[in-house]
Amino acid sequence: MAAAQRRHEYTRAKAVQALRGLETAGSPVTFDTVATTAGVSRSWLYTQPDLRAEIERLRAASQRTPGTPVPIRQRASDASLLRRLEAANQRNRQFAQENKRLRDQLARALGEHQAARIMTSPGRGDQ
Repeated sequence: MAAAQRRHEYTRAKAVQALRGLETAGSPVTFDTVATTAGVSRSWLYTQPDLRAEIERLRAASQRTPGTPVPIRQRASDASLLRRLEAANQRNRQFAQENKRLRDQLARALGEHQAARIMTSPGRGDQ
C-alpha cells in the first residue's frame, strides 16, 4: 500500500512539474502536452480533479490570448498597465512642452539671425 502511495505521489509530482514547466515556457498547456511531458496518460490526468482544473484554466487562458508566449504569472496586471500608461502619457506631455520651448527658442534665434543679416547687408548703406 505504501509503495502505491509513493508511486501516486511521484506521478503527481511529475505532472505538476510538467504543467509548471509548460506554463513557464509559454508553451500550450493541454492534456496531451502535460501527459507527454510528464510521461503519464491523459486519462489519468482527467481523474485528478485539481490537475484537470488547472489544465483547463491554463488552456482557456491561452485560448483567450492567442499567440501570447508570456506565461500567465508573468503577464502584467491591469493596475500595472495603467501605471505604465500614465507614466508614458506624462513623458509625452513633457516632450511636447520641451518641443514647444525648443521651437520658440529656434524661432527667436532665426529671427535674430535674419535681423542681423538685414542690418549688415551690403546694399543697406548708412546715408
